[in-house]
Amino acid sequence: MKALVYTANQEMTFRDEPAPQVEKGDALIKIESVGICGSDMHAYLGHDERRVPPLILGHEAVGTVLEGRNPGQRVVLNPLITCGECHECLSGRQNLCSSRDLIGMYRAGAFAQLIAIPERNLIPVPDGISSEKAALTEPGATGLHAVLLAEKASARPISEGRALVIGAGSVGLLTALILKDKGVGEVRIAETNPLRRQTVESTTDCEIFDPIKTAPEEAGYDFVFDAVGSSITRQTSIASTRSGGVIVHIGLMDNKGEIDVRALTLREITFIGTYTYTPVDLQATLDKLASGALGTLEWVEHRPLAEGGSAFSELNQGQCAAPKVVLST
Repeated sequence: MKALVYTANQEMTFRDEPAPQVEKGDALIKIESVGICGSDMHAYLGHDERRVPPLILGHEAVGTVLEGRNPGQRVVLNPLITCGECHECLSGRQNLCSSRDLIGMYRAGAFAQLIAIPERNLIPVPDGISSEKAALTEPGATGLHAVLLAEKASARPISEGRALVIGAGSVGLLTALILKDKGVGEVRIAETNPLRRQTVESTTDCEIFDPIKTAPEEAGYDFVFDAVGSSITRQTSIASTRSGGVIVHIGLMDNKGEIDVRALTLREITFIGTYTYTPVDLQATLDKLASGALGTLEWVEHRPLAEGGSAFSELNQGQCAAPKVVLST
């Protein structure tokens, strides 16, 4: 089979790879569409010691079952492979399973024509939604999970608050669209990339601004979602959150700097770390995407898998205007 392989730092090679081994309980999937995630970019830059080249990356995937219980069925892949037996799994928090694995991390991912994955990790795709749009399920579920955590921590309904989202990659943008779908009247997005800002402005009704030129309103937001996760954005999150507000930390750009714990304490701000999603989050997100609740999704850019290397390079150099690049086999 053909695959896009992470072969060295800042090197993606489209080449022949052995077909995956299908183990008991697995299905063999023909990949149709797969998105490039920020974590794939971290690996590409050599910033993730868990992802060691040569490795097939990619986990935001949609395909068709070739071998398994339902041949011919289009499916979204749940990339988190969990034990199903621990306390976290049995309590519905599979994303916190201590034995979890992820395709495209220790095992081969979805930047390939074929992948083998457990049958229980397959979610049927509804009729009427393209594979390219269904590939947004994974990043969308990350956003939905973050919003749900914010709702639980809030003293008032989330629809009554003002929200700031930092970062207009696919997770940040989908978080903003989910907030709007939930009735949040004011949702602002901070994004430094001018090309990405232009795309968001022309394809959505989201308000987006350059935080370098215009700093977010100090103590102005009930909810702040940090979809970048850097030292600077953590500082911005704390400065921008109202007393009694909620910060949800989604991104994992770096682990540098200090958190102003005194400000969090004296202003009674809730700071929540969030990791991925549950199977229920994935299903709910796919349903939202299929229903049109999150808009037209015209901000997605589509490219062939064979051209994935150039997409990685452009994303790294800030030359890509799309919040999400989806590769098709």
